[in-house]
Amino acid sequence: MYGEGNPVGRVNAADEDELQTDLQAGTRDRRYRVRARDDGERLTAEDIGVERLGERATLVQFSSAFCQPCRATRRTLTEVSGMVEGVLHVEVDAEAHLELVRRLEVLGTPTVFVLGPDGRVVRRATGQPRKADVIAALGEAVA
Repeated sequence: MYGEGNPVGRVNAADEDELQTDLQAGTRDRRYRVRARDDGERLTAEDIGVERLGERATLVQFSSAFCQPCRATRRTLTEVSGMVEGVLHVEVDAEAHLELVRRLEVLGTPTVFVLGPDGRVVRRATGQPRKADVIAALGEAVA
């Protein structure tokens, strides 16, 4: 398991090859896990490769090429962002952005970050989210 023996669960150099292989193969555990706010972590538009963040919130999805749940997550997030004005959905290729993946401790795909309008991480989840969960997290971001 990634980060074994590491109390904060960070991916170290020994785990990096295994993580990269799993990201490519999409073989990580698919249970949906939600975490609360990330100790004041903020992302900028530049971090995720867009001109600007969403006016009210941004849904940032970390995906990999052969991840089947990533496709369903993309559909869900696109649908929700289309329903709520001022919400932007951004998909980030985890394999192409390994530095950001390490910084944010993304250990599997899909991983979704819900950002407030200022880029503050309001919520994060790993696994395929239900539409109701995304809407609830957005409610917290835009409140």
